[in-house]
Amino acid sequence: MSLTSPAGPINADEAPNSEEIEKQFAVKVVEHMTTYWSILEKLPGSKLRLTRYDDEIHEHFKTEFPDFDLTATIDEDGMKNKEGKEKWREFIEKYQQKVEDYNFGTMLRANPAWEYGEKETIFGE
Repeated sequence: MSLTSPAGPINADEAPNSEEIEKQFAVKVVEHMTTYWSILEKLPGSKLRLTRYDDEIHEHFKTEFPDFDLTATIDEDGMKNKEGKEKWREFIEKYQQKVEDYNFGTMLRANPAWEYGEKETIFGE
């Protein structure tokens, strides 16, 4: 999902914050979350494959974030502080040529035991 305007692609680093764009993004996110949750109700996440690189990304993630506990609640402050953002950007840049929209924002469940909800969801960028 690339961002474009009638004038062409939008550079996220140079684009001003726009309430209208944020609303449109929120609508898309809810649509994606609803679809994803419907899939998870029918198929365990461990069997879900979204790209042909899923296994590679998972192994790389475990190497780069060895202390990440998949069963715990995400520490949003630690994830979004300067160090956390830099580490994530370094990790995700390796997929620039492999995964479309590799660096697009993502909605995360704060804890895998919880369903998506306003208080249980984190926006990661």
